[in-house]
Amino acid sequence: MITPFHPGLTDSRLDRADQIRIDEEKLADVQYSLRARLLKLDDLDPEIGPDGALAWGSMADRPENADLLFLGLDGETPCFAPLIEDTPPVGQRAYAVWRYLDIMPPEEAATYAAARSLIEWHRGHLFCSRCGTRSEVAKAGWGRKCPNCGADHFPRVDPVVIMLATFEDKALVGRQPRFPPDRYSALAGFVEPGESLEGAVARELFEEAGVRATSVRYLTSQPWPFPNTMMMACIAPVEDDALTLDEEEIEAAKWVTRQQVQDAFDGAVDAQFIAPPHFAIAHTLLRAWVDGK
Repeated sequence: MITPFHPGLTDSRLDRADQIRIDEEKLADVQYSLRARLLKLDDLDPEIGPDGALAWGSMADRPENADLLFLGLDGETPCFAPLIEDTPPVGQRAYAVWRYLDIMPPEEAATYAAARSLIEWHRGHLFCSRCGTRSEVAKAGWGRKCPNCGADHFPRVDPVVIMLATFEDKALVGRQPRFPPDRYSALAGFVEPGESLEGAVARELFEEAGVRATSVRYLTSQPWPFPNTMMMACIAPVEDDALTLDEEEIEAAKWVTRQQVQDAFDGAVDAQFIAPPHFAIAHTLLRAWVDGK
């Protein structure tokens, strides 16, 4: 991987093999290969083996009403996921799956994240946005095509900035009401149309915490499959440490030292807060700041 930070949900072993997606003959070959495997899912949640890794079955396990999404090649092994379209999109984050992500090997979590995001995109985009006709799965699951007007539709991700404001030797962490008790994280927000990443960071910090960024430095990124976002982590020094919170968005916020963050990572009994889970990019962001990166 190019980035030295290795955020969670990255580093999948799979070769996405676009040359197979666009070739019906090659796709048929891998689909009917004796090596082909099908990801085992309970709706959107993964089935997990005794080793904490994803569970895979044969193509014979394909549900009768499911399309196939080609995830890629694991070496010479074609990997697929089932898509049942007529299941509604999940309306909120599924925190139950977090316990699986906690034990899953990173490369397995990355494969699962791609499959989950792709399935949710299909379920939420069943109809052509041009003419309203129900569209069909295309490009081995990496697109949809309208049979009426011929429009092509491809999966999209929503850009989100997640940023650590810093002042002198402190960093700002905050919490939303939906967070588990005592958990704090970096602040975050969606990038708006016509806005740069730097502009989004500065705007979100001022809107949510009342602090003004003096500069913005990009760090790394992470796909986040709840449902389809691209988290882009940044560090932003600010003018001062006076806070004015948007209480609709932020329940509480506080400045913490590197030692206090390290205590949270270590699970110390006197830690000032509970750190974000290790697979979340907020954890990577805080770790990079503690390590002086």
